[in-house]
Amino acid sequence: MTLALPPLVDHHCHGVLRRSPDADTFTSHLTESDAPAAPGTSFFDTQLGFAVRRWCPPLLGLDPHCPPERYLERRRELGADEATRRLLRASGTGTYLVDTGLPGDLTGPAELAELGGGEAHAIVRLESLAERTADASHGPEAFVEVLDHAVAAATRTAAGFKSIAAYRYGLGLDPEPPTAAEVHAAAARWLDGRTPGERLTDPVLLRHLLWSAVRTGLPLQLHTGFGDPDLRLDRCDPLLLTDFVRAVAPYGCPLVLLHGYPYHRHAAYLANVFTHVYADVGLALSHTGARAEAVLAEALELTPFGKLLYSSDAFGLPELYVVGARVFEEALTRLLDAWTASGAWSGPDGERVAHLLAAGNARRLYGLGPDPS
Repeated sequence: MTLALPPLVDHHCHGVLRRSPDADTFTSHLTESDAPAAPGTSFFDTQLGFAVRRWCPPLLGLDPHCPPERYLERRRELGADEATRRLLRASGTGTYLVDTGLPGDLTGPAELAELGGGEAHAIVRLESLAERTADASHGPEAFVEVLDHAVAAATRTAAGFKSIAAYRYGLGLDPEPPTAAEVHAAAARWLDGRTPGERLTDPVLLRHLLWSAVRTGLPLQLHTGFGDPDLRLDRCDPLLLTDFVRAVAPYGCPLVLLHGYPYHRHAAYLANVFTHVYADVGLALSHTGARAEAVLAEALELTPFGKLLYSSDAFGLPELYVVGARVFEEALTRLLDAWTASGAWSGPDGERVAHLLAAGNARRLYGLGPDPS
């Protein structure tokens, strides 16, 4: 089957570096590790590294699988803006939903959209919003009041919210909203002696952030599963959210379980049995590369086809937008070829589901309207 997909809606991604990275910086974006590669090895020798070398060199005028050194040299020859423009526009992405909470010299949504020739919307990271508010606050009462106003104000421009509570505490939080007294006491504890930039890890305040977002009704993205060593993977199983999912149901807030791997089947179960839960395996597909077909097939075992969304989770390197898109499209094409050839699916149904995963589900969920193309 030859898929004719609409422009992709990348519902979870990040900015890219404004300057050309050196070799070490480039390869550091090919892994979730925060440590160097083992002596005598390179992060190019990973599924993600091989995928970059397969899909990206031809976009810069080189042969597929060219040596990494030649690829990085060509990147420097073109310069950061030109390389980024070529790569982003070749990804087939039409809409970027950008998590703006990461530090560093990264492009914002408007810059990303201009370079990529598409449109962009912000996803507000709750913990970063709280930390910025704390840096400028004058006492716990003012902090809580300003934070609540900031969440409300964000709804006027943002497409949704995101939480990394999985990193800061784990997903086994008390599912109920904290009381006002609990929130003020927690704020006082956290702010007492806090230095600017200190990260939020207090479970009461994390719960307050989650429930503040839930009450807005906008989609709330939740990191689950695979990530860098800041997290404890055993605390990131989405099944730990089951009671929270139940508690949120009456509020009508969609919960989007990001990444999932290796718990993507658990996320699929939650999406299957709860109306307001959606799933995504973007990061998992990029990092599993040639094995992405198997991961996507497992996600589609239980996830209703109207509730699985495409994302790249690209960060720092425009190459990761290309890899996210190509790996997704190739994995999906292979699955649909097999399922339609066996008679399990019809061709028209396969095409329809492919359009849902690529863009339709995200457009509906985030209120983006019909495909402008």
